[in-house]
Amino acid sequence: MAGGLTYTAVESTKLATTELYGQAMVELGTAHPEVVALTADLAGSTKIGDFQEKFPDRFFNVGIAEQNMFGIAAGMAKAGLVPYLSTFAQFASMRVADQLSTDICYQNVNAKVIATHGGTSFGQAGSTHHAITDIALVRALPNITVIVPADGYETVNAVKAAYATPGPFYIRINRGFDHVLYENADYGFEIGKAVQLHEGTDITVIACGSCAYQALTAAQFLKNADGLAVRVLNLHTIKPLDKEAVLKAITETRRIITVEDHSVVGGLGGAVAEVLAEAGKGCAFTRLGIQDHFSTIGLHEDLMSLEGIDSNGIIEAVRATMGKDFEADDNWDDEV
Repeated sequence: MAGGLTYTAVESTKLATTELYGQAMVELGTAHPEVVALTADLAGSTKIGDFQEKFPDRFFNVGIAEQNMFGIAAGMAKAGLVPYLSTFAQFASMRVADQLSTDICYQNVNAKVIATHGGTSFGQAGSTHHAITDIALVRALPNITVIVPADGYETVNAVKAAYATPGPFYIRINRGFDHVLYENADYGFEIGKAVQLHEGTDITVIACGSCAYQALTAAQFLKNADGLAVRVLNLHTIKPLDKEAVLKAITETRRIITVEDHSVVGGLGGAVAEVLAEAGKGCAFTRLGIQDHFSTIGLHEDLMSLEGIDSNGIIEAVRATMGKDFEADDNWDDEV
């Protein structure tokens, strides 16, 4: 986890999420000749251009025609290839919703969507490039696995796990350099299983993507400043969700905060709320994210601060949630 890893400013670019994604694609292509790559005129921005340089005959730039790209990829998958599609998350969800649903998910083809520039990570590009509803849209589609990696190493794990798992994937990563959460890729990544980043019995913060590092930082601060034991779960797989880890956190801490770089409607917070409602267990529950509005324009770190999804915002939310009352007895019957 972060803390033991050091690197220089020069080396930091090599740890960028998109850079590691590009390297992972080259490794996959080297080991598996059936892997092909497609992009919609964004080879450089999404770093799938690394694959293009290594395997030009297995790389396809369809131009600014994302809907066509998804249809082409579906046909490739039907022919036995394993296509990886790379474009911005906003385009990979909103612009191609029909093709993603009908061509890829309905037919349950073996296509892998790598959606870059997720959330507000391309904040300065404005609302047209802020992917704040993509998780809600994509996780509602049948047959697809949805993963939101927290850093570059988790992205490598997700990209490789997608190859090893048949069926459609949507892997949502950020624009570029993320805080390093893991020292390497060998920390026990498994599709559908949360990773506990910090132990705690007072409250649980459930995060994904860039917010996982922020949650860990907040938990470490609150331990020293307030004496709070904050459990932090990196819920990298939004679908299928690790219901067991969520229910365990509800039962053992009785206070839950979700935090995501996405609308609070239908994303990670919505998914956790569904588990909570179906379990019939009462607890103090708070959702942090984009509060059902379009984000303003600005740098990613500034937007995270404005939306209260950085470490400072999480610290404030933890303190506020700790003040909420609930019935602390072990009998859940009166809270159903």
